[in-house]
Parts: sequence; C-alpha cells; structure tokens
Amino acid sequence: MNRLLLRMARWAHRPPSPQRVKLVVGVIAACLALAAIEWLWGWPDWLTVQKIPRFP
Repeated sequence: MNRLLLRMARWAHRPPSPQRVKLVVGVIAACLALAAIEWLWGWPDWLTVQKIPRFP
C-alpha cells in the first residue's frame, strides 16, 4: 500500500506527460471494455480449455 501512495504522491508533485496519461487511460478503458463484453455475452465455448483425462 505504501508503494501505491508514494507513486500517487510522485504523480501529484511531478505530473506525467500528456502521452503517459493517454496511455494509462487507454489501458484502463481497454480493460473495462473487455470486462463489459465478457459480462454481456459471456465466455465463448471455443475458448474454454477442455481437460484431457489422465490414465494411470
């Protein structure tokens, strides 16, 4: 938790470049979009890994 607070303090004292802000916002938006798609339509069956039965 301390590392997060230190990083936030560093960002407050020395703001990042506009490109870095756009990158962070873009990554967060992409993650939220993927989560929303998965929540709305679910996980496709063809992407689910099938367990292979093991024989002793």
